[in-house]
Amino acid sequence: MRVLVIGPSKEKSKGGMSTVIKEMSGDKNLTEAYQMDFYDSYIDGSKLKVMQYSLYAYLKFLISGKQKQYDIYHIHVASNGSTFRKMLYVKSIKKHHKKVILHIHGAEYMKFFENLSRKKQEKVIEFLQSCDAVIALSDDWKMKFEKSFGLRNCVAIENGIDMMRFQTAVSEGRDHPHTFVSLGRLGHRKGTYDILDAVEIAVQKVPDLMVYLGGDGETEQVKELAAKKKIEDHVKIVGWADFDKKIELLKKSSVFLLPSYNEGLPMAILEAMACGKAIISTTVGAIPEVISEENGILITAGDVNALADAMIKMCTDPEYVEAISRHNMDKIAAQYDMRIMHRKIEALYQKVFV
Repeated sequence: MRVLVIGPSKEKSKGGMSTVIKEMSGDKNLTEAYQMDFYDSYIDGSKLKVMQYSLYAYLKFLISGKQKQYDIYHIHVASNGSTFRKMLYVKSIKKHHKKVILHIHGAEYMKFFENLSRKKQEKVIEFLQSCDAVIALSDDWKMKFEKSFGLRNCVAIENGIDMMRFQTAVSEGRDHPHTFVSLGRLGHRKGTYDILDAVEIAVQKVPDLMVYLGGDGETEQVKELAAKKKIEDHVKIVGWADFDKKIELLKKSSVFLLPSYNEGLPMAILEAMACGKAIISTTVGAIPEVISEENGILITAGDVNALADAMIKMCTDPEYVEAISRHNMDKIAAQYDMRIMHRKIEALYQKVFV
């Protein structure tokens, strides 16, 4: 069986999709079981650079005849332009009667769909229904996709983590008792400004509290607001964190913060759990499917006081944090290890190929 994986570049793109693709390419059991190739359809950059590269990648795909060379096309897609670009790929592949698996990422996919015109919504539904299988990142997303898009070809496959890569970030919570880390694009959706508001409250009871913010996005706005609130000594903005920097930040923190307003199944939460970090997050997307009371604290998105209370709780109850740390590593190993995800993908390949 020949499989072509299409999606963002593993080397020239950031985010969850590229991480999933990179982990697939690095799993020898998966790549040796199938004749797999990986095709870059997207790279990060300015809008012009993204548009130029995306057009180049699609034309190269057509000219090279790749739309007819494989048995299965495993296509990773997000909302907005990603969906409409991937429509072109699927349309050209389906002309040759090949099998397509669409792997949907993107925390705001339903919001994206709901904001479309009726005509564009119909195109998206037709696009999704034309695929042989659609992968949702959680049972919650699967139910929403089936209800909204009328899908009968949807399967839930949760993201997986290569735990071995995160072992060096495991540390004792007592070594960093009042230190938090948040990773991802800085801005409203990830709850970055709520973190600043919560820090302003929490430092009144925990004077040595420290939060590291790793990510690109609205860095200057966040810096300015932290200075205005006079909490710049408690909030360190470190910019985009590559893998080595991510490990460094996780190692010197005991709690991971992600007070998001929209999410699917965040890779960042799974990565933090894999190295034993307690979690403070929100009841959005598939997060409640992963985080229960023994894994951390969930709050309603936008509830700054609850966020501050959760941070104070983590700072003042080290035994609680240590217990969560053990639970989280055990849970990832049992339910969200990368190999579990890849075996589910293999099973789907076999099902679709029949």
